Amino acid sequence: MPGEQAPLIRVPGQPRADPQAKPLSPGLAERWLQALYETPLLFSGILDEHGRVLDGNQLSIEGCGLVREDVLGCPFWECGWWSPDPEVSAQIRRCCEHALATGEPLRTTSRYFLGDGTPRMVDLSLSPVREGDGGFGYLVATGLDITDALAAAAARERKITRELTTVQESEYQAQERLRRLAGVALELVNAESLEDLAEIVSDHGVDVLGADGAALAVPDEDGLRVAVSSRLGGRARVAYHHLSPDSPLPVAHVWRTGQRLVLPDPESGLALAPGMEQWCADTRRDALVVVPLRLGENRLGSLAVTWEDQLKVADDDLDLIEAFAAQCAQALQRVSSLQAERTTAARVRLLAETLQRSLLSDPPESERLQIAVRYEPAAEEAQVGGDWYDAFLVRDGGTLLAIGDVAGHDQDAAAAMGQVRNLLRGVAYSIGEPPAAVLSELDRAMRDLGTGVLATALLARVEPPGPDEDAGAPTLQLRWSNAGHPPPLLINPDGTAELLGHEPELLLGLEPATRRSDHTHAIRPGATVVLYTDGLVERRGGTVEDGLTWLVGVSARLGGLPVGDLCDVLLGEVMGSAEDDIALLAVRAGPGRRVEG
Repeated sequence: MPGEQAPLIRVPGQPRADPQAKPLSPGLAERWLQALYETPLLFSGILDEHGRVLDGNQLSIEGCGLVREDVLGCPFWECGWWSPDPEVSAQIRRCCEHALATGEPLRTTSRYFLGDGTPRMVDLSLSPVREGDGGFGYLVATGLDITDALAAAAARERKITRELTTVQESEYQAQERLRRLAGVALELVNAESLEDLAEIVSDHGVDVLGADGAALAVPDEDGLRVAVSSRLGGRARVAYHHLSPDSPLPVAHVWRTGQRLVLPDPESGLALAPGMEQWCADTRRDALVVVPLRLGENRLGSLAVTWEDQLKVADDDLDLIEAFAAQCAQALQRVSSLQAERTTAARVRLLAETLQRSLLSDPPESERLQIAVRYEPAAEEAQVGGDWYDAFLVRDGGTLLAIGDVAGHDQDAAAAMGQVRNLLRGVAYSIGEPPAAVLSELDRAMRDLGTGVLATALLARVEPPGPDEDAGAPTLQLRWSNAGHPPPLLINPDGTAELLGHEPELLLGLEPATRRSDHTHAIRPGATVVLYTDGLVERRGGTVEDGLTWLVGVSARLGGLPVGDLCDVLLGEVMGSAEDDIALLAVRAGPGRRVEG
């Protein structure tokens, strides 16, 4: 019926397509769900839209040696199942955020930890649940402990590898391993970092190869960066995470020479490098095969796979390792390209942000005003752009305040912003007219000079007191004109806040002949005017009106703060949720000094 909220979970007992089917009674349906939830075979729990644990069955909390009071209300990835290993915790967090963001179920295999720190393996599923309004309000987490099954499978694989003697059995094993290797190759496609590659190789690849540990080595600026499988132990991960380029150890040797190494026992390792004795002790491994990671003639690194015991590696096994290394090399090349793209994007962003900040000068000193400015770039790399502020004195003693936003979110927008800002400064200082006349002249200059940009702007003038005003605490006059920009915010001395809400006129760059208007408002001593760009009030899923209402409400309790602190608090309120750059300019009437941004 209209107004009713759809149930989070469709339970037996709801109407089905067959009208003759007999539904379960509500009591039986509830007991059925409770029995499913409290099964001693399956971990189950429910998370809220922020990933916090709302509830979990006894097996998933007490059965794992955790304390329920410590788990409920805690972010899922910070709970004791995952928190002992930061990499695992980060992986689970990414999975939760992906499921909530896309609304698609997600399944993954991961390590988890019992309360005493014992590591285990779990087959984890995350299923978003829709609310009545269609949004995703909950995340159902279920898991199955597969540690013993994985151990048994690995043991069976090693046993089969050693016991198969006939050609028919060998061919069957090779075909099966190739099939499984293809599955691992599909997982490698989704890797976005060297750590992701190592995780896939460690958790799945080594089982296909019949091995029990692995390491990936890739060159960096100082030598070789080595991602060591967690199966080789924490000591090995710390001791060998970075090697010098001339290291005698096998992964470095193979990277330098491009030649495969087969070391079936500790003696063969010692014959290569004396340091292998310590390596065998640290990893508790006796045998390893190291192959180069190459694409064409380019050597990208090396892959090592290990075994606990001495082992005579068959030619078929070596061929399979080489094939797997070729897949890893392709994935590594893609990861390297992705990281290079990210690095380039970060440099472009830094360049644009540096340019933008260089154009945002400090506000002037003033005997009648306290001025604070702030600029905060958006979190997303592509979002640096055309926001700006400005404050400067003109010849008759007035103070001009400007805030604006050039359309676009890249280095071109930042450069265009510099043009428009400098034009505005020159026009305003030269003609000495009220704000509306200055914006009209700026619009014409932008057309005549061919800037080819669109921009919003609000230009305000704080006019000096008349000759009869009290020089100690005069009432100042704010005169402004608005070209398509959010309205000024006024915080009165009594703590009330309001928008100086005249309808904004046409933005700059569309019709230079448009008529522009001035508006005025008295600014009493202690009152604060805040100019801002739309990044402060625009939110995904909300309207600008919602953002303006929020701004008035939150500002009403900030009027007693120094203007610089007021700006910092406003930015802090939206930190992490703002999707665009934010420029702020706050002015308080009364004796003061400049507050730098």
